[in-house]
Amino acid sequence: MSDLTSLTVAAAREGLRNGEFSARELTEAHLAAIDAAGRLNAFVAVTVDKALDMAGESDRRLASGEARPLEGVPVGVKDLFATEGVHTQAGSHILDGFRPTYESTVTANLWRDGAVMLGKLNMDEFAMGSSNETSHYGPVVNPWRAAGSDAPLTPGGSSGGSAAAVAARLCMAATASDTGGSIRQPAAFTGTVGVKPTYGRCSRWGMVAFASSLDQAGVIARTVRDAALMLSSMAGPDEKDTTCADLPVPDFAAALDGGIAGMTVGIPREYRLDGMPEEIARLWEQGAEWLKAQGAEIVEVSLPHTKYALPAYYIIAPAEASSNLARYDGVRYGLRVAGDDLTEMYENTRAEGFGDEVIRRVLIGTHVLSAGYYDAYYRKAQQVRTLIRRDFDAAFERVDVLLTPATPSPAFQLGEMSDDPLQMYLNDIFTVTVNMAGLPGVALPAGLSASGLPLALQLIGKPFDEATMLRVAARLEEAAGLDLAPDAWWRAS
Repeated sequence: MSDLTSLTVAAAREGLRNGEFSARELTEAHLAAIDAAGRLNAFVAVTVDKALDMAGESDRRLASGEARPLEGVPVGVKDLFATEGVHTQAGSHILDGFRPTYESTVTANLWRDGAVMLGKLNMDEFAMGSSNETSHYGPVVNPWRAAGSDAPLTPGGSSGGSAAAVAARLCMAATASDTGGSIRQPAAFTGTVGVKPTYGRCSRWGMVAFASSLDQAGVIARTVRDAALMLSSMAGPDEKDTTCADLPVPDFAAALDGGIAGMTVGIPREYRLDGMPEEIARLWEQGAEWLKAQGAEIVEVSLPHTKYALPAYYIIAPAEASSNLARYDGVRYGLRVAGDDLTEMYENTRAEGFGDEVIRRVLIGTHVLSAGYYDAYYRKAQQVRTLIRRDFDAAFERVDVLLTPATPSPAFQLGEMSDDPLQMYLNDIFTVTVNMAGLPGVALPAGLSASGLPLALQLIGKPFDEATMLRVAARLEEAAGLDLAPDAWWRAS
């Protein structure tokens, strides 16, 4: 029997049902892997007893022939999904000691379908970051290293813990969230598959909010099929979230089968950026050729308002963040720092509880919402957002999916951009448009850089047509023929 942590979700489900190993054995293998990977700093809480209890229940169900869709599959949970009685702090000091008395809808759906919770995963504070360096618990380290170098690399953000844990085989899949690229960019940096579904496909109830009109739950896994299996369980209507679509959830894994002959794939000309690294441009061209060889038609499309997406995003997202984060004041839960009066207590708590990047975005957001600036900034950014959505609507009249790069570079070194927020924000250049338009997107590994690091492509789908997007992704995955795994340097003594 191979190392149990090397199995995909699909293979583990089959092995469990065939009695090749037990859910407890599978869970214990992953707990041991977590224990040996402290140098990655991927987990902020490991729920050993809960995991073994859930695995025991899965073994009972497997023995009685009552297996659920994800029975016995060990997964990690990003720290912004509320988990009943378990550490939930969104990577922030201001939520010290917070253990919810309720479960997020997404995680409740996973437990309903038999998944096993291994623990909570590190992340950028309140999901604000592209490198997982803003976490109160310190940065996550990418399990990948550049050839000939021991320099620690970022796993991307904000779902850096989710991506690193899946890439390092610490969990079989992980929940994640995406506000401007926080699933797809970390997946690209770690050689994993990251799916951001359509806004409203998954409930946001029980997720710690960053920007409510942009946030969407999703998944990071090792393969497209694994991501599809997870998404089918995570998604679905929820009366507790009025923005959650009241639509049936397709069998995304079943939708992967079949060819793409006759489909039309769009290449947005505005994504051809000046100064794009040659290896990124070459991979993009290779991806188009792979799809063309399978019978898809490749056409160029225009998304003319793309150049305004990043500045508009960094007005809208901080504005919503400044509103959402106003609830953290030290009164009812989390950190409280004393002051001489109520106002000083608020000020002291927020000054100590929020990190620099969160403070930066709250200040930006409060400014653009203030009297005299609301029309000039926030209202104008929302108008731009409408134009971006119209660009996509026009393009999707001609094409089934869009193909783009996922990131402008492979993973960079920790600390390389931490003093240059603008350069850090540019990491989202290929991903923010998808959030602004509420569309589904998937990043999947398609090659390696000159330094041996993963490179990824992105597919963008029509609203609530994740099935078609994932089918095309599966064909790209087959054409790339990669089975990426970093060397386990973190296990060395």
